[in-house]
Amino acid sequence: MGDRLFFDRKQTFFDRWAPNYDIIFTTPFYQAVHKRMLEYTDFPVDGHVLDLGCGTGKLFKRLGKLYPELTGVGLDLSPEMLRQAREKNLWGDRLTFKQGNAESQPFEENTFDAAFNTISFLHYPNPQKVLEEIARVLKPGGKFYLADYAKGELFQGSGTPFSPGGIRFYSRQERTEMGNIAGLETVSHEYLMFGVLLTVWQKPQ
Repeated sequence: MGDRLFFDRKQTFFDRWAPNYDIIFTTPFYQAVHKRMLEYTDFPVDGHVLDLGCGTGKLFKRLGKLYPELTGVGLDLSPEMLRQAREKNLWGDRLTFKQGNAESQPFEENTFDAAFNTISFLHYPNPQKVLEEIARVLKPGGKFYLADYAKGELFQGSGTPFSPGGIRFYSRQERTEMGNIAGLETVSHEYLMFGVLLTVWQKPQ
């Protein structure tokens, strides 16, 4: 399908899912993934960060409490997800939410000290473009933390038609190779839980 139709269908899918997104299962799961992911992070406590595919704002809820001087932007394709994120936002203008496409992010070059992506990368039709955009908007030395299901951890297949266009899993080697092409250095791969692998990339100084 064409990219415009693809993203329209993805947006509709997540808009419809949004009212039930924070159900009893997903909330503890995302909390657990975020807690484990943050054991491996290293960024300025007063830095400026990006949450790509922010959904209803779960990560910023945690980061805002842990780092009272941190600022950031959450980006998501779904207006309904963003509406809920804004309604639940406890941090005012310090942590904000914006609609946009991960493949063409509405930010200047060298904007963020760190970027995060949690269980969202698997939905992107052109993951290489997403990594290239991350490389563009990160400051030199900035890191990208991707926590998502990975091929070869618990999942062996390449994808499933769960959502429009399907979803895709990438192995450690595939993630490393995609990062290399985008100009991001792979720092480490860290197994988190239930097939979720954290990959940490860094933009060269």
